[in-house]
Amino acid sequence: MDLVFAIAGVAALLAGLLPRLLEGRPLSLPVAFLGLGMLVFALPLDLPVPDPLVHVELTEHLAEVCVIVALMGAGLKLDRPVGWRRWSSTWRLLAVAMPVTIAGTAVLGWWWAGLAPAAALLLGSALAPTDPVLASDVQVGEPTEDEDSEDEVRFALTSEAGLNDALAFPFVYLAITVAAHESLLKWVAVDVVYKLAVGLLLGLGTGWLLGKLFFRATKDAVRLARHAEGFVALAVTFFAYGVTELAGGYGFLAVFVCAVSIRSSERSHSYHQVLHDFAEQIERLLTVLLLLLLGGAVVNGLLSALTWRAAVVGLVLLFGLRPLVAWLSLRGSPSTKGEHLVIAFFGIRGIGSFYYLAYATAAVSFPQAEELWALVGFVVIVSVVVHGVSATPVMARLDRRHERTPDQSVA
Repeated sequence: MDLVFAIAGVAALLAGLLPRLLEGRPLSLPVAFLGLGMLVFALPLDLPVPDPLVHVELTEHLAEVCVIVALMGAGLKLDRPVGWRRWSSTWRLLAVAMPVTIAGTAVLGWWWAGLAPAAALLLGSALAPTDPVLASDVQVGEPTEDEDSEDEVRFALTSEAGLNDALAFPFVYLAITVAAHESLLKWVAVDVVYKLAVGLLLGLGTGWLLGKLFFRATKDAVRLARHAEGFVALAVTFFAYGVTELAGGYGFLAVFVCAVSIRSSERSHSYHQVLHDFAEQIERLLTVLLLLLLGGAVVNGLLSALTWRAAVVGLVLLFGLRPLVAWLSLRGSPSTKGEHLVIAFFGIRGIGSFYYLAYATAAVSFPQAEELWALVGFVVIVSVVVHGVSATPVMARLDRRHERTPDQSVA
């Protein structure tokens, strides 16, 4: 146990140092900690084996906390108000690219990799959400007072990641429904209509209520924005998530909507920066922990069940299916074709995929669970490495193009 504390301390210190040391270099923090996890667990240190198939509930809850904290941070840092035209790219990615990607991945998993229908559907659903946790290098920066400060690429990737972690849940439940041989009518009524409605309404409600408390409370003692305490970001995250889950809704959706609602209640207040910074720091620590464990799982055989056919499915998803479908869905939306290509390419897979896979396999018995974990792990690792290495140069080139081209504000 003493060794675990020592490793945790070193990892936390590196979490503070590496973002600055790696700034401007084609290497991301996730890549560094994935490699560190593989190195540490490969050494003869007698560390516990981080096997997600054995510790499925622990994996689920660790990933769950990491994702909801990331969702809060993502919602708080979006400067652009919600609107049909302002969020045009987001709606296209969610309504077109995501379901088509799920269907395409499921078909490939069934037809090419030989997965059972329920397992193939779970594969497509788990790999559907882009990641608010591992995609910080291609997302918008800290909250500002300028509603038009965000370029379309960073905005689209951030808002998509904030919402599709929740909107993939109905498809995960569809896979559970198929595996458990339950009623599709119940799935539509409960898992689609009811849970989405509850998540949206409670997210809006808690955001409105907390916005009033933070910025407009009549007593200074309870006007939390006046005291600038960052840990309140966790309180907000857990409150919105817990209340919504107790009501049977989608907590992921509620957390992101709550954050966006709080931001809109007093858009230019400096307290948003305080909340965002605290959420980002907690997110970074949790991300480091999960990446170390992922590296440990890899060297202890996570990918041992991976077949070449399954690997092909993962590569087609990352470099063929997602980029093509997302690029086509963005035709006619704001920004240039080149920017559409960047948005389509950076469909980063990560912690959300592990959460959904752990949630579903803990709920019912899925066929070929070991193969599913191997394939999802492979896709996340390839995404972490390829997207992590390419993010800095691609975004730097994009920024240079913006400097040479007059900005176009979104109507």
